[in-house]
Amino acid sequence: MNLAELGWSDFFAKSFEPLSTRGFVPARASREHNRVYSVIAEEGVFSAEVSGRFAYDAASKKDFPAVGDWVAIQPESGGGRATIHAVLPRKSAFVRKTAGARTEEQVVAANVDIVFLVSGLDGDFSVRRIERYLTAAWDSGASPVVVLNKADLCADVEERAREVESVAFGVPILSVSAKEAQGMAALREQIGQGKTAAFLGSSGVGKSTLINGLLGVSRQEVQDVRGDDSRGRHTTTYRELVVIPGGGLVIDTPGMRELQLWSDGDGLERTFEDIEERAAECRFRDCRHESEPGCAVRRALEEGELDEGRWRSYLKLRKELDYLASRQDQSARLVEKARWRKIAMEVRRIEKNKQSRGDR
Repeated sequence: MNLAELGWSDFFAKSFEPLSTRGFVPARASREHNRVYSVIAEEGVFSAEVSGRFAYDAASKKDFPAVGDWVAIQPESGGGRATIHAVLPRKSAFVRKTAGARTEEQVVAANVDIVFLVSGLDGDFSVRRIERYLTAAWDSGASPVVVLNKADLCADVEERAREVESVAFGVPILSVSAKEAQGMAALREQIGQGKTAAFLGSSGVGKSTLINGLLGVSRQEVQDVRGDDSRGRHTTTYRELVVIPGGGLVIDTPGMRELQLWSDGDGLERTFEDIEERAAECRFRDCRHESEPGCAVRRALEEGELDEGRWRSYLKLRKELDYLASRQDQSARLVEKARWRKIAMEVRRIEKNKQSRGDR
């Protein structure tokens, strides 16, 4: 494949210019497992690991390659293996907070043009979950598209679509049935030549079935969801960049039991722009939207112009992001402290070496 078919553009070419003089080759990360990567270059597919210098300089997990990243590699003689020396700046990145107590970001998919937010039209359907995914999608820099899958299991698809329209302003909404191969043409039209789409959603919503439909082959086994709660087991166990016949690429991701946000707030404002507009009309700039006079938000809630459930969802996500921001500040201070400790240790090592040479 040529680089353009893999999503290469002038944006990446400009970043790669200083690296090309060092004999490196551009490649795109298509898969990762325990810091061992599959990368695709014009010369072929390589198994690659980062260089020792790269690993030493990396400050956190986000600095390591993610699926979809463009990297600078040095192929080894004999073919088949390569070393990654740099990650090119990302055009976009779908990011979440890592699972557990650590306050650290995880890049789920990089350099994505379109984010397909997949929701099942079965017992697991949730407008509130779609709001959460939209918040992360707008923050990523990619364009979101809501995909309502399993239309064959829903008695009123149009009503569900209207519910989503009420929270996903201006976002394309596609109703499909991957199992019955309905609506796949409209899905395929969203992905142009050299464009990359990522499929994101909870476990069991049918992401792998949708991707199999786009590929025209069963890339991997697809498992049925449980009948009692419409939840499924993870079919996809790793992230992978896949080339679609006829042009375009998709990134398949494991299902997420819960998407923990990593955001600066811009995505929240974009997702809840109706609430943000109301808040801007409040009499007081620091209005808490509780009992203050002239509160436009409370007035909209009382008059039924603003849905109470949507308001509670907004408050929940805002509280989550405020807490995240405080944890990020604390984490940044710890990282800076560790950096200066590392510098001090290096200075002491150099001084000790100087003294040893002087004694000889």
